[in-house]
Amino acid sequence: MNYDSVMQLALERGFYFPSCEIYSDAKAGFWEYGPSGVSMKTKFIELWRRELLRRDGMMEIDGSQIMSQSVFEASGHLASFADPVIRCIECGLNYRADKLIFEQIKIEIPESADLPDFDKVISEKNIRCPKCKGEFERARKFNMMFKVEIGPEAEAAYLRPETCQSIFVDFPRLFKTMRGKLPLGIAQIGKSFRNEISPRQSLLRLREFYQAEIEVFCNPAKLNDLERFSEIQNVTIRLWIDDALKAMTCKEAVDSGILPNKFVAYYLGLLTEFYEKTGIDITKSRFRRLGEKEKAFYASVAFDFEVQTTIGWLELVACNYRSDYDLTSHATKSKEKFEVLDDEQKVLPHVFEISMGIDRSLYTILEHGLREEKEHDRTVLSIKPYLAPVHVGVLSLVKKDGLKEKTDEIFLQIKRRYDAFLDHSGAIGRRYRRLDEVGAPFAITIDHQTLQDETVTLRRRDSMSQDRIKIVELDSVLSKETAFP
Repeated sequence: MNYDSVMQLALERGFYFPSCEIYSDAKAGFWEYGPSGVSMKTKFIELWRRELLRRDGMMEIDGSQIMSQSVFEASGHLASFADPVIRCIECGLNYRADKLIFEQIKIEIPESADLPDFDKVISEKNIRCPKCKGEFERARKFNMMFKVEIGPEAEAAYLRPETCQSIFVDFPRLFKTMRGKLPLGIAQIGKSFRNEISPRQSLLRLREFYQAEIEVFCNPAKLNDLERFSEIQNVTIRLWIDDALKAMTCKEAVDSGILPNKFVAYYLGLLTEFYEKTGIDITKSRFRRLGEKEKAFYASVAFDFEVQTTIGWLELVACNYRSDYDLTSHATKSKEKFEVLDDEQKVLPHVFEISMGIDRSLYTILEHGLREEKEHDRTVLSIKPYLAPVHVGVLSLVKKDGLKEKTDEIFLQIKRRYDAFLDHSGAIGRRYRRLDEVGAPFAITIDHQTLQDETVTLRRRDSMSQDRIKIVELDSVLSKETAFP
């Protein structure tokens, strides 16, 4: 299945759809989650909390989406958070330079490349405007932050382009009040806002999107003194280094010098285990080490966790060793102290960042899980039961002879513990197919035998097998099968 198949599923089964689609002035880059999408996203976030935050003993905050101008002056975003843009002289349309060059001639230029690099390729390859074939002005930088005005005096502030800055500015208070100890992970889930030049492909490039960011504060002198490393040392990670794939254990990656230390290897191992549990095909994933011109301006070492899809490799997580860039910048700008005590010594912590795109992750789960079975004339969303928008469909074989009432009774018994869907209408086969398409791992059918012996038919999505079980056993079966690992 491909991108178009996922889009059709999303629109027809309530996963996601364009914002303000009934109006002609609706803007690109804004999408909304329907009931199926919200349910799946909520479960994904709970898995993230279980497998990363709770496992590693992290803290979670919920910061403001609008932050002062001083924050972004200190962080460097006002000066450096920009994409290369080119404007057509004839029709005035703007394009992101690196994306247009790749689309036209399949040459990849890092978005952080110098502006003359774009001008040179555009000139030498005679790249023209896709709409009117006009020539372009020289490339320029376009800052992607949304500026807002606060109060009657219209003081400048900004919608956050990433969720991590509130973690950095809150760090001194959190470390003190929560009795922090290095290494300390602080996490946040929420929306970020970027004024993308050319948003496209639904959830893959948005102007308003969800991030799950983790900032791990550490003592730079102790990056190989991590006791927890033994938990993941034998986890196999897939590293893309110098245009070659190297699959090896975390321990092997550190011992060989491919990864700089146990600290970085530990979190790459955790991420690998997390994404395995989302159901993404991990053999189609890699941690790609970024070159000097690809890295963010604040990163000294950077890996992107990418997954292969039918539209190419998608970056799902940015893993950046930000050193002391952020805390030093905010300390200098605010005049506040960011040093903390670690074993009675003052330390300015370094930061390792795990910045996850939730929307892209959900898209990838959908694409990897969606399949068409022509032999059974059905489309199946075969995702992990604990991520399924609907855990179980509750169906009456017919609506007469007391079966509707019995079905309603069973539905009432389970609907508070599971995401259940009640359906009385249509042929039973057609109702099964609808549940398969939305990813429901189970269906319960109530028939005339149910009234005689208090049993129901439990159908499984992937195998289509059917078992007869007692109503009193439903809860134990469903709880076991839909529980998080």
